Amino acid sequence: QVQLVESGGGLVQAGGSLRLSCAASGNIFKINVMAWYRQAPGKQRELVASITSSGTVNYIPSLKGRFTISRDNAKNTVYLQMSSLKPEDTAVYYCRLGGDYDPRSGYWGQGTQVTVSS
Repeated sequence: QVQLVESGGGLVQAGGSLRLSCAASGNIFKINVMAWYRQAPGKQRELVASITSSGTVNYIPSLKGRFTISRDNAKNTVYLQMSSLKPEDTAVYYCRLGGDYDPRSGYWGQGTQVTVSS
């Protein structure tokens, strides 16, 4: 089966940067989309960014160009470069690999905590 290993989370001051990584291993099938989600305490999980196997990327408008998603197909790894971080970005960040954008399917990482202080 597929295993996703996330890293890069932690505590950072507002205005700082973090780079999240998600490395996938195992029997990977029908993976066309790699995406990052986040869930803040008491809030619904939301899509942050996604990238397809062909390189098409999407971001939620609230990011305002601060986040960059990328992937290394040879390493089966997806990254999320986060810059100009704000306290509102504080959340658990999850990696997802799937055949489409449906969050009800695919594979999920364990999540990594990102905390942004003022």
